Amino acid sequence: MTLQRGLYSLAGILLLVGFVTLGLSVDERPPPVDIALADAFRDQHTRPAGQVAGLVTHVLGPVLPFVLGAVLVVIAWRRRDLTVLCVKLAVVLLSCRMTSLIAKPAFYRERPREFPDLSYPSGHVVAVACTGFVAVLLCAWTRPHLTRLAITIAAAATVLGALCRVVLGVHWLTDTAGSVLAVGGVGLISAAVLGLLPLPRGGA
Repeated sequence: MTLQRGLYSLAGILLLVGFVTLGLSVDERPPPVDIALADAFRDQHTRPAGQVAGLVTHVLGPVLPFVLGAVLVVIAWRRRDLTVLCVKLAVVLLSCRMTSLIAKPAFYRERPREFPDLSYPSGHVVAVACTGFVAVLLCAWTRPHLTRLAITIAAAATVLGALCRVVLGVHWLTDTAGSVLAVGGVGLISAAVLGLLPLPRGGA
């Protein structure tokens, strides 16, 4: 068990190294893939595709961690035997969500178009990814048969959220990739430290 937790922590550290390396490599000059996508979706935020993307990111965005946090509070209140689990999950959720708030000033990357706030990593994608990560853990510990479905939904929501931010022209593709690396790294480390990883038997 201790070895498995160590492996999860090591995987988390490697993801964080990847996050920092990516951030440093794109800090001053966007790579060709970023520029190509930014050009492809230029001014889409004023067109129907951008309007749809904007609506989607109102849902797949910063509101999600708050919603899941409220769900954890309700579960802890109704199921006292799950209180410790919910507190641990809340710590993982908060730790992952803080990555964008802490990292943005460190990298100070500008957006593809004029827009308030900094760019790396995407706060919206961090919010979706950390909500999905913790939702998967919640299912694995309370409803193991739903874990694979939770993984599928979390992955799809994260990809959709990332795509919408790129279509809107408010993030580079590498911003969204960095978000996933950051959440994955902090999520694996914090979950392993708190004993949420490895998953219980029956989890995916």
